[in-house]
Amino acid sequence: MSENSVTGFVNAFRKLAVDTLSIREGSDPAATIEGIKKDMTFKGPGAWILIFSILIASIGLNANSTAVIIGAMLISPLMGPILAIGTAIGINDLEMMRRAIKNLMVAVVISLITSTIYFYLTPLNMEQSELLARTKPTILDVFVAILGGFSGIIAGSRREKSNVIPGVAIATALMPPLCTAGFGLANGMYHYFFGAFYLFFINSVFITLSTYIVVKFLRFPVKSFIDRRKYRKYQFFFSIFIAVVIMPSGVIFYQMIQETRFKIASEKFIKENTQFKGSELITQKIVYTDTLSTIDLYYMGALISKDMEFYLNDKVKSYGLTAKLDDYFPMTRKTKVRIHQQNAGSDFDEGDATKMMESYTKDIHIKLLKDIYTKNEKVIEDKDAKIKILEKEIFNMNKINADSIPIHQISKELKTLYPEVHSYGISKVMVQEWKGDALIVKEKPICFVKLPKRLPKKRTVYIDEFEKWIRVRLNNQKIDVKEI
Repeated sequence: MSENSVTGFVNAFRKLAVDTLSIREGSDPAATIEGIKKDMTFKGPGAWILIFSILIASIGLNANSTAVIIGAMLISPLMGPILAIGTAIGINDLEMMRRAIKNLMVAVVISLITSTIYFYLTPLNMEQSELLARTKPTILDVFVAILGGFSGIIAGSRREKSNVIPGVAIATALMPPLCTAGFGLANGMYHYFFGAFYLFFINSVFITLSTYIVVKFLRFPVKSFIDRRKYRKYQFFFSIFIAVVIMPSGVIFYQMIQETRFKIASEKFIKENTQFKGSELITQKIVYTDTLSTIDLYYMGALISKDMEFYLNDKVKSYGLTAKLDDYFPMTRKTKVRIHQQNAGSDFDEGDATKMMESYTKDIHIKLLKDIYTKNEKVIEDKDAKIKILEKEIFNMNKINADSIPIHQISKELKTLYPEVHSYGISKVMVQEWKGDALIVKEKPICFVKLPKRLPKKRTVYIDEFEKWIRVRLNNQKIDVKEI
């Protein structure tokens, strides 16, 4: 191949690349600046749209509904003032920058007040996965914000507008972090507030940075000129600011990777080393820190010796769960395995069990009677029949006492395995079923528990695990657990 042919091919390829990747062609700086100025204010309808979108996003986080959260992000007007700040910095328009910052602060205040009021009033205050995902920003969120910012300003600078902006709003997710921050304020969980607000701050800063870079690259008309010396000074301080902002997210990302590695290794360790003859592993609790992590194992059955616990603590080293001397980036410095079993040395005396049963006997009876009455009201019209059913139910409930079920021993085990349980009671319920014209009455054992609002894991998972344990403990697979 001749030299002229190679040169021609290179030139053709370069022209194709420029034509394909060029963003200057088709840009409209004047119209873009005007449009951004128009979108950055929150007055009248804009403020109400923001409030409604915040409420929708809060409901979505509350209900753990991704679709609802996406819908809220689509109608959110928060991108406007952020793009305006980046544009104003790029064209040296101080007045526009002041207005944009003011409007962004107004939007943030409105969003926080709205979401805080919502989460304060709503009875559903569980931390769903969608909400928790906004409490620990990482370096990945920085990349998303930068790429989203590039997409947003490039799309906004076109003469022919595209549908990219809604996608950018979804990708950068400005709305959910503010709602999560409101959740933290409403529930006094300030680590949620700071984590979520930091995520919003990251998104805002790096969308602004992306906008500034594109505005400079597209050579938007500058409103006022700054001498080169001042410009370099501003660039230096801006670079320092960006580094300070990005640093915590990098640290969080590193910690997240280490925690994930630790939990994977811990699960493998538990699966391969914690099955003992005569003992059953009921549940486990893994707590990670970069210095001392713990693996708590809760057993019932035959007593496991201290020697076995020492063995497990030595065994974790082979899974990388304890740092070696030459390990510069360990998952954690040390991991301690602790075995928990009910034993004779427990300080949970028999009086606790009696008080626990007496405390809720009345409430349980009332709840059961009300439930039975409601279910049978439609099928039993005769007043005397209703009275007989209720009397029979009371009689059967009164037969349940501490002598028929080992309440004291169960209470001791319960304090060790499920310390979150405030109180519990076990009773038999009479269940009525119609088979043809005949009314069939069956006994159904029920374990009623009272739990706090905050649990170490999802409420449904916690209750399911408790139900499995009580069934094994009482050797009765028909017993159900109900929360009161």
